[in-house]
Amino acid sequence: MTKHVRLGAGSGFWGDALDPAVELLEKGEIDYLAMEYLAELTMALLQRQKLKNPKLGYIPDLIPHMQALLPLAKEKGTRIITNGGGANPRAAAEKVCDVARDLGLTGLKIAVVEGDDILPQLEDLVASGADLTNLDTGETHFAGIRNRVAAANAYTDSSAIIAALADGADVVIAGRVSDNALYVGPVMHEFGWRHDAAHARQVAAAITVGHIMECAAAATGGMSSRFAEMPRMGEAGFPIADFSEDATAVITKVEGSGGKVDAFTVKEHLVYEIGDPREYLMPDGVADFTSVRIEEVGPDRVKLSEVDGKAPPETLKMVVGYEDGWIGEGMLFFPWPNAIARADKAKESLMERFERLGLSFDQIHFDYIGIDMLHGPASPKPDYDPSEIGLRVAVHTDTKEEAEKVRRACSQLWIMGPGGTSFGTPIKPRPVYALWPTLIPRGSVSQTMEILEV
Repeated sequence: MTKHVRLGAGSGFWGDALDPAVELLEKGEIDYLAMEYLAELTMALLQRQKLKNPKLGYIPDLIPHMQALLPLAKEKGTRIITNGGGANPRAAAEKVCDVARDLGLTGLKIAVVEGDDILPQLEDLVASGADLTNLDTGETHFAGIRNRVAAANAYTDSSAIIAALADGADVVIAGRVSDNALYVGPVMHEFGWRHDAAHARQVAAAITVGHIMECAAAATGGMSSRFAEMPRMGEAGFPIADFSEDATAVITKVEGSGGKVDAFTVKEHLVYEIGDPREYLMPDGVADFTSVRIEEVGPDRVKLSEVDGKAPPETLKMVVGYEDGWIGEGMLFFPWPNAIARADKAKESLMERFERLGLSFDQIHFDYIGIDMLHGPASPKPDYDPSEIGLRVAVHTDTKEEAEKVRRACSQLWIMGPGGTSFGTPIKPRPVYALWPTLIPRGSVSQTMEILEV
């Protein structure tokens, strides 16, 4: 009989719903629950929290989520794997240990996975002459942002997760591992696969499944172009991957839960946020998405097979977050009649106020909400008089003081603006963090793992 393992997607981002994760533990008969929380910009925000308080820097949701999930997971024998440690996996793990003790849970092993934080060795990387070209823009002058860097994290593979599971970890708390490593790790552990050419195709299959699972409800009808066909999305079930030792898998969900799993929902997420579909480069390996066979094998059951792939690349992606000035923002609304004309007049008046206040900026942007906020200049102007229009202005500046002028100017349109101008509480200036994605040699990164016992 072919051995298999069942993995559930308990979260797809920081702020995701908790009830589908509880449902997976209660009804999904899963062996592993993966809690994915991180986006690229998140690490810079968490690092900033950690600098203010060394006990912070992890995803705040992790603690209430563990309070709800740990008792169920222990009862069901399900192991939890998460990247919710963010910029401070150790502090997160210690806090989860406290949660377990408060719940009266004993005999638990909580693993800490570290090593993705490259900030302490960034100077050595620069001094070694490492090519830190920006993957998005092609910029090569990394020195220009060096003194503004807030975070530098490498996307690491599942090696430390595998080691933690081998040591009996009930919960694995990592930082910036790749999203799909949360799924690749338990699969490789269960089947004894290695990061070598002999297992390249099997690992590629695990990467493919992890990619489909990592955004949770995106595989069960969320974000779908067929949104009208998706039932009860407010009660959407999160996906389950029933992964077999022959490197095939069935994507499904809890019976009776909302949403849908069919070949199209799986295909929609397969092509989400990828570059070359023939070479989906991940720290654990390289998957060829064009090789995968996708077939419906029952209601809400889609089988994946025949995935091809290659051994892991010699470089890892590193994302540097750096301080990049401030945003000043305002939002105003205008009623019928002549809503667009009122908005046009407000835009003209704001530009006059900015000049009068001596605003220094390098970018300014206006959106007409209800007309061009999403499609920009591709949006046609309406040939009718809308019942209402919103005007948003966003200004990028170097300092908080300059950004504050934007808020002030918008507030002044309470009186200076066209008749009918209305808006809520003025928006406070906020700092901007930009990203510098690049590649570094795999040998520059060394993961560590430690077990904490409760």
